[in-house]
Amino acid sequence: MKTTIKKLDKSEVEITGGLEWAEFAKYEEKALEKIGERMELPGFRKGKAPANIIKENTNEMMLLEEMAEKALGENYVKILEENKIDAIGRPQISITKIGKGSDLEFKIVTAVLPEMKLGDYKKIAKAENGKEESKKEIVVEESEIEKVIKDLRKMRAEQASHSHEGHENMTEEEHAKVHAEVKEIPESDWPAFDDEFAKSFGSFKTAEELKEKIKSNLLIEKTTEAKDKVRLAIVEELVKQTEGEIPEILIQSETDKMLYRLEADITNAGLKVEDYLKQIGKTEEDLRTEWKADAEKRAKLQIIIHSISEKEGLKPTEEEVANDVVKITEMYKDADPSRARAYVEQMLENEKVFAFLEKQ
Repeated sequence: MKTTIKKLDKSEVEITGGLEWAEFAKYEEKALEKIGERMELPGFRKGKAPANIIKENTNEMMLLEEMAEKALGENYVKILEENKIDAIGRPQISITKIGKGSDLEFKIVTAVLPEMKLGDYKKIAKAENGKEESKKEIVVEESEIEKVIKDLRKMRAEQASHSHEGHENMTEEEHAKVHAEVKEIPESDWPAFDDEFAKSFGSFKTAEELKEKIKSNLLIEKTTEAKDKVRLAIVEELVKQTEGEIPEILIQSETDKMLYRLEADITNAGLKVEDYLKQIGKTEEDLRTEWKADAEKRAKLQIIIHSISEKEGLKPTEEEVANDVVKITEMYKDADPSRARAYVEQMLENEKVFAFLEKQ
């Protein structure tokens, strides 16, 4: 694979290159396998059709594009290593030439780790970890446990009330309407918190067992909240005390992530993104503009974490990354392995850096 490297402004690098057809053609088998996983053909179970049948039923350009994705996914890391490029974040990849029998030509723009004047991260972490509030013992009060128990009893009472009213075949909207119309059930009519009640929640044999589990869950929740609070304080101070230029591609990548999360939340709520935007009277570009400062802050934090990781040797091992990538690709069959890997590497690196800072 031939490549040309060009340095751009704002700590970005442009990689242009080509892959000869003889090499590019080798990715056809892997591409057909990937396409076959999501293709349903008469007479074959999903993902079980032979390669020649899949090829006959696949648009040529679709096959070439899948081949290109496989080829660049596998070669991107090699390009970075061979050219000693310390890339950070997700690259922007575009195909400039593609066709049957032709060499594949591409352009990749990626951000590289910029020169950052880091704040004294060990001192910052030590100061936040040493605050009186951070050292407080985490305790679960009896009143907190009782509140959860009351909520569970109330929930079971409402479920029983609905099931006795013959609403099994109702739509979700009809259920919501009925639920809104149901009068408040007095606490005297809620089920008692006893062993039978505990058994209705699964493997619990006694009410005491369920109570202990509630306490354990509350402790985990409060511990996580306390840890997140300290981490947030460290993050705020790190960002404030660090100076440096943020690559535009990283800011754009963080904005993309924020938009993707919003779209996922809207879709999960059963709404359409276009309808939501009309309702709030904004366009996607409006949101991107509004979010830019926050996206820049997130991008800056990612650079800080990566820089600390480099300085302190906190990179995740190949085994750790590979194990988590396998879990993700098994859980989400359509997940792109290269994107899954980038996500895992970032998450593991973040966790290792924060664990390091928490020990200061």
